[in-house]
Amino acid sequence: MPSLSLPKRLARAGLFAGACLLALACASSGRPAPSGAAPSRFAGPAGRRLHYEVVGKGEPTLVFVHGWSCDMSFWAEQTPHFSARHRVVLVDLPGHGRSDAPEGELSMDVFADAIDAVLRDARISRAVLVGHSMGTPVIRQFYRRYPGKTLALVAVDGALRPFSKDPKAGEGFMGALRGDGYVPAFTKMVDGMTASVPDERKKERIRKTMLATPQSVVVRAGDGMFDSRIWGDDPIRVPLLVVAAKSSGWPSDYEAYVRTLTPRARYVEMEGVSHFLMMDDPAKFNGLLDSFLETELSNQAR
Repeated sequence: MPSLSLPKRLARAGLFAGACLLALACASSGRPAPSGAAPSRFAGPAGRRLHYEVVGKGEPTLVFVHGWSCDMSFWAEQTPHFSARHRVVLVDLPGHGRSDAPEGELSMDVFADAIDAVLRDARISRAVLVGHSMGTPVIRQFYRRYPGKTLALVAVDGALRPFSKDPKAGEGFMGALRGDGYVPAFTKMVDGMTASVPDERKKERIRKTMLATPQSVVVRAGDGMFDSRIWGDDPIRVPLLVVAAKSSGWPSDYEAYVRTLTPRARYVEMEGVSHFLMMDDPAKFNGLLDSFLETELSNQAR
């Protein structure tokens, strides 16, 4: 790969939550509204409550997991489509959206356990996990911790391997976020990141949501993504769909790497979309997921 500065390489490669890795959010006292798809539910005790919604009926259940500094509303284009035939679970990860921000680390394990808490609260035993950006390492950890509850994984422009093997690379990037100068740096980067989002209203909504995420959440979640302990090459033994935005600049060997995890992985690149591909071209994305569910899970049931 070409030699670029870490921030530029992260923005181009789309790894480590793709462009959401650049969502260095400002602190905000406001909380975004629920998605409106269904009444809000909360799992967990006071101070650690997890906000989620359940809509629709039918199996398999689909759990949609957002990226870094995002929230459940990023799946608004998927909810009505899939809830017509499936039970759909939308989750705000801890510290994001309307979920409480607990003390301590916000690791991928913490996020994975939060999803399990939601499924237990909703009395759902198994599900297909769909993770956008940072949501990809989150659902990967969920599968590791709860393989019996995982029917399939769908990685949406998110990484299954680390961007850099250098353990110091993450701290070099995260160090800038801990300082006083992160706000102007964030503004410049997020503007560049969303420049290719074709719909101006969606672009502004993405930007506004990210800016509402507290800095402490951004930093702790970022630390969790850079934790080398989550980036293993252990096999994935459930059906896997990878949907990547061609514009994110995934390395030429990435598809081959994915197939080392599971040779039967379905790998698709979408053209003409940004990192937020499920929002940019929902018809295309929804069709890909429909096809995956129909073929892979029907084969699994035989």
